[in-house]
Formats: sequence, structure tokens, C-alpha cells
Amino acid sequence: QVQLVESGGGLVQAGDSLRLSCAASGSTFSSYSMAWFRQAPGKERKFVAAIIWSGTMTAYTDSVKGRFTISRDNAKNTVYLQMNTLKPEDTAVYYCGADRMARRWLVTTDLEYNYWGQGTQVTVSS
Repeated sequence: QVQLVESGGGLVQAGDSLRLSCAASGSTFSSYSMAWFRQAPGKERKFVAAIIWSGTMTAYTDSVKGRFTISRDNAKNTVYLQMNTLKPEDTAVYYCGADRMARRWLVTTDLEYNYWGQGTQVTVSS
């Protein structure tokens, strides 16, 4: 079992930056691919970014490419999401998920992720 705890959300203005963190419990973090999803009010949870267990592969949804960067520190059992040039449409609750299957590829559907954090709110004002 893995427990995930997100932090770093907040209220910012358009154009600002935030860095989200997701701290994981347990000794198997380095074997899990990790992802960030987000859910805006009244909408489905959607994929944002993912990083493979080794850190050598990443994936992003088109709307955040060039603005967001996902990274991980396996020594700290933590995955990060650096968000730059934030836009009002980035407003959502951000969740991190863990995929325990040790795949050689990344998955972008939330059904493939086995563990979830409680979420952190990001609000971007215009």
C-alpha cells in the first residue's frame, strides 16, 4: 500500500508559477510510474503529466507542454510538478497517482493508476 500526499497548491495570478509536490510513503516508490491529473469543477479528472519509474520518460497533455515540468526524486520518495506561466484554465484540484505495474511505457488514463492522493487546489486568477 502506498500513501500519497500532495502539497504546494494555492491562489496565484495568471503568469505566476507554482511547484506541486507529492510525497509517497513506502519503499517501493522507485518502481512506480507517477502522474499528475487535475479536475476542474463539474468536469472529469484529466491527465496532466506522467513520469516513468526510472525518470527517463515523461509525457504531457498538449495544453501544458512547454509550461509544466514533471520530475521525481526517488531518494526523497517525491514527485514534483513545476507549473509556469499559469493560466485561469489551469484552475483545478490536482491529484497525483501511482502506477504500480512497472511498465516500460506511460499510461495516461486514471483507471491505470492504483493509488491517489487527496488533491491540492490550484486557483489561477485573471
